[in-house]
Amino acid sequence: MAKLFAPYTLRNVTLKNRIVMSPMCMYSSPNHDGKVADWHRIHYATRAVGGVGLIVVEATAVLPEGRISYRDLGIWTDDHIPGLKNVVDLIHQHGAKAAIQLAHAGRKAKLEEPIIAPSAVPFPEMKMPAPASREQIREVIAGFREGARRAKEAGFDIIELHAAHGYLINQFLSPLVNQREDEYGGTPENRYRLLGEIIDAVQTVWDGPIFVRLSAKEYDDRGNSLEQYIEYSRKMKAQGVDLIDCSSGGVVPAKIEVFPGYQVDLADQIRKQAGIATGAVGLITTAAQAEEILGNGRADLVFLGRELLRNPYWAWNAAKELGAEIDRPAPYGRA
Repeated sequence: MAKLFAPYTLRNVTLKNRIVMSPMCMYSSPNHDGKVADWHRIHYATRAVGGVGLIVVEATAVLPEGRISYRDLGIWTDDHIPGLKNVVDLIHQHGAKAAIQLAHAGRKAKLEEPIIAPSAVPFPEMKMPAPASREQIREVIAGFREGARRAKEAGFDIIELHAAHGYLINQFLSPLVNQREDEYGGTPENRYRLLGEIIDAVQTVWDGPIFVRLSAKEYDDRGNSLEQYIEYSRKMKAQGVDLIDCSSGGVVPAKIEVFPGYQVDLADQIRKQAGIATGAVGLITTAAQAEEILGNGRADLVFLGRELLRNPYWAWNAAKELGAEIDRPAPYGRA
């Protein structure tokens, strides 16, 4: 059997295959209220119909001031639960599992309101953030905890914490942004503290699988090395995190050379050296490429982004290429 179409179990959740839809912001909440629109219902359900095993709903803000834009999805109030539950139900109806990426943009929020970061270090050509006070840090932690509670009420199977791409948790992890001299800055252990406290807080209300998305390469010699992210991954494993979703970049501007599978080695190294399951992402476009990654033990799951934007039914084509038999909706059988 093709590895790509083998089931995979995390705690109490079994995915029917190893194909994951990466979280990708849609910026399609129309009324600036963070609520689900018809776009989200159609967008996510279509990929479930197309055979994806796990669909990760886009970066969803745990606080209104933590949005990237005013059109982001939100999970900062119980009013968001019904719309998110509708999306989850549609995903489940078509045989996929549902995850949600909980996020806070920090200094990369494009909002009129004041924004925060670990330190008063702006992202180039963006507004100056205020250094987060201890009270604001407590509000962020509580926001992630309550976001996890709401995700559970909405019926999600898995939570992913967004600690990549230069958003708030990534900002605290990275010495490129974090210049604090208190217990949340300075040493690698202190820079990890916010993420560690968020993981602990989430686990008080959530007992399902937890993923963390990391930018495991910062493309700047002054930033965290892969070795540091391997050490952070060991810490996360010890705290009960189930899988590291291995991306890169975004904390500072950088010229990144991209090519098919350019981030796969990050997943490979973290998986082998930290002893934790990983997801590989980054210009993975063909079934043969995905099968090689899994077959050679370089990652446990394959995350597809832009390829699933181009082709919601990628999994059907992949099954044909690999000679796998998968379920398809009866009305599409003639195709």
